[in-house]
Amino acid sequence: MAKVAKRNQVKAAAPARGAGWKGVYDVLRRDILSLALAPGVLLDETGLSRRFGFSRSPIREALIRLAGEGLVVNLPNRTTIVAPVDIAQFPAYVDALDIAQRVCTRLAAQLRTEADLEAITAAQAEFVDAVASKDHLAMSETNKNFHMAIAAAGKNSYMAGFYERLLNDGRRILHLHFDYIERTREGRLLTDEHEEMIEAIRARDVEQADLLAHDHTRQLRDNFLNFLKTNYAGTVDLAGPLARR
Repeated sequence: MAKVAKRNQVKAAAPARGAGWKGVYDVLRRDILSLALAPGVLLDETGLSRRFGFSRSPIREALIRLAGEGLVVNLPNRTTIVAPVDIAQFPAYVDALDIAQRVCTRLAAQLRTEADLEAITAAQAEFVDAVASKDHLAMSETNKNFHMAIAAAGKNSYMAGFYERLLNDGRRILHLHFDYIERTREGRLLTDEHEEMIEAIRARDVEQADLLAHDHTRQLRDNFLNFLKTNYAGTVDLAGPLARR
């Protein structure tokens, strides 16, 4: 994990003066999602106060917000750590993602408007630009935006909300997925599959949209499992201390 985090790390600027908890939140969120702060890392309020030059109140508020997103975990001894990536739950996560992704993509193929197609295509263009930049954080953000544009086209806010939470929960896994493909050149990035999904939605081909959404999830699953096989040999701890408590 340390090797991956170092490779993907983008040095974040300190929050602007007067930014308060929001500035701290933005920097920590970026560091967590980009794996610059690895799963299980201790987040000490005193140390963070020194780092950002703020009192502990805005630091604590930022951590509360991050906990609400599932990015940090508060332990019983009032210690806060970066939320673990729980390998044991990965199959359950993929199952849930597969259902949400297929339903949202099917609905988009059924219900999309021309305006929806424009929004989906624009989101895909931003993802392609992010891939070209090789900025993993931008890639995961624009990938999420692409899929949420599809969800919006499906006109079901309940399913879209569920889907968004899953996409947020999986962003750190997606970084490992990107890293694995770039290093090994096995598999492919998601740009081609996105284009195929757009065409199925454009054609209102519900069954093809469903199949492509399912294949999309399967590619993420297979690449992440391949990453674990080649990198996770007892020395890389993705679970963090919480799993051992």
